[in-house]
Amino acid sequence: MKRLHIVAVMALVAGLLLFPAVGSAGVNGNTPQPGQMVKVFIAFDRQPGPNEQAIVRGYGGAIKYTYHLVPAIAASVPQAAIDGLLRNPRVVRVEPVIEVRLVDYAGELANTWGVNRIDAGAVHGNGNNGAGVKVAVIDTGVDYGHPELAANYAGGYDFVNGDADPRDDNGHGTHVAGTIAAQRDGVGVVGVAPGARVYALKVLDAGGGGSYENVIAALEWAVDHGIQVTNNSYGSSGDPGTLVKDAFDNAYAAGILNVAAAGNSGNPPGKGDNVIYPARYASVIAVAATSSNDSRASFSSTGPDVELAAPGVNISSTKLGGDYTEMSGTSMASPHIAGAAALAIASGVTGVANVRSRLQSSVDDLGPAGRDVYYGFGLVDAARAASSANGTPTVSITSPASGATFSSGASITFNGTANDAEDGDLTASLLWESNIDGVIGSGGSFSRVLGDGNHTITARSTDSGGKTGTASVSITVGTPSGGATIASVPSIGYATYGGKNQNNHMQITTALVDNLGNPVANASVSISVALGGAPGYYSGTSTTGTNGQAIFKIANASSGTYITTVTSVNAAGLTWDSVTPTNTFTK
Repeated sequence: MKRLHIVAVMALVAGLLLFPAVGSAGVNGNTPQPGQMVKVFIAFDRQPGPNEQAIVRGYGGAIKYTYHLVPAIAASVPQAAIDGLLRNPRVVRVEPVIEVRLVDYAGELANTWGVNRIDAGAVHGNGNNGAGVKVAVIDTGVDYGHPELAANYAGGYDFVNGDADPRDDNGHGTHVAGTIAAQRDGVGVVGVAPGARVYALKVLDAGGGGSYENVIAALEWAVDHGIQVTNNSYGSSGDPGTLVKDAFDNAYAAGILNVAAAGNSGNPPGKGDNVIYPARYASVIAVAATSSNDSRASFSSTGPDVELAAPGVNISSTKLGGDYTEMSGTSMASPHIAGAAALAIASGVTGVANVRSRLQSSVDDLGPAGRDVYYGFGLVDAARAASSANGTPTVSITSPASGATFSSGASITFNGTANDAEDGDLTASLLWESNIDGVIGSGGSFSRVLGDGNHTITARSTDSGGKTGTASVSITVGTPSGGATIASVPSIGYATYGGKNQNNHMQITTALVDNLGNPVANASVSISVALGGAPGYYSGTSTTGTNGQAIFKIANASSGTYITTVTSVNAAGLTWDSVTPTNTFTK
């Protein structure tokens, strides 16, 4: 029997309990002594320099980092010095340094079903492997000598040992890196973006532990070195404080898309809001885990901050020493999204808000319609995210060559090619109705998002009586010319938050994109909400942000089933297609 071993997500940390305002227990439950050294972030009212360093040292502090991504210093100081630091007029706050842990399970060797499930192979077949996109793995390091990773490794830094050799001594970071960018060489496993440039930023030690002081330093390094995507498969259930949030926010503002594991703190029924940090931050994409049957992994954290879902159960990837191994967890789901983001960037999508919106609008919607607390917007589809056309050509096979008719129960499979023999069998994602009655094509059709290029799709049908038929169709997909003209609402999401029961209030989020797949900002969106089938429960108008999302908040929302209708969209230069996506939510 396969056994999964959970690795606990550490929320505790001595620092959380150091200050009188939040408690008196210290490390291991002991009360800190006046001379005991404690790790802290010291935030200043200006960018810290020699004068601010002198203040810290004057209180007996040992400085580890002087940041420029946030105006702060990370240092170890005597417990008794904290009050004195807080009285200094240049010191804004002193925050404890929180520990973090990697987020994974362990398992047995299988295959790269996850990469196949999100249709990354179709993107590779169209000539896009994420070449040149800079992805940083903030983790335990990377085995950069692994045959699957050596060609794509581009450097990094070890913040645990303070040197430029971020070699993995745990294995977690190597596994994550393989899911992102293992080479497509016909051997072992393949990554979602096998041409991406992988950077290893080691913030966790051989035991999988670390602290946020190293995380901020890694984010700063990423900004300084032009990293485009970071993967963060670690976390804490405890809030690490304002400075850590500011660091992720500032990295996002600097052009880095931060992707993180939502956490393995979920429960089988999917109850509660248990997404960990840093995935909880608005500047970070929180990724939930799914199994091979598209169901939520029972361990996957849930809550309104979940943004996307990806395969995270029995994921095979690279292992220390040149081998392969299987692991499970949201740690394994997150790099699928980081790789898909690299493919989207390589396809020409620019700007973190646009890449993020493309990922959100290029999903298979799982669970409740629209955004939900289990899967977010849905399971990522790399082929849609990396399609410059981002259209949905619909193909109907009108009749087999023989013109035969088929009785109920005839089965149909589809095979297709997209400029690449390895794209091969598309049966799993191109399923027509299993019960056909009448001539093929008398109502049956299937749809699939196709990237730019020439595609040929062939339907082959055989029923129990031995009747067979074949038909093919060819499609050429290209980027629409003349710019965007149409605005559409691809999804409507719901989330609850706040109040006595932590779910008294409700938030409705509508996404707005143009016909090129780009988010539409500064547009006016109006909605009407029905409760229990009765219209008129709520109506409102909101303006979309840079990510193309309009947010509506309903305080003390009643229990029941909600359906939202988009009543109008006003976007400069665009015509709304007047379509409201299917949606429902039960509170």
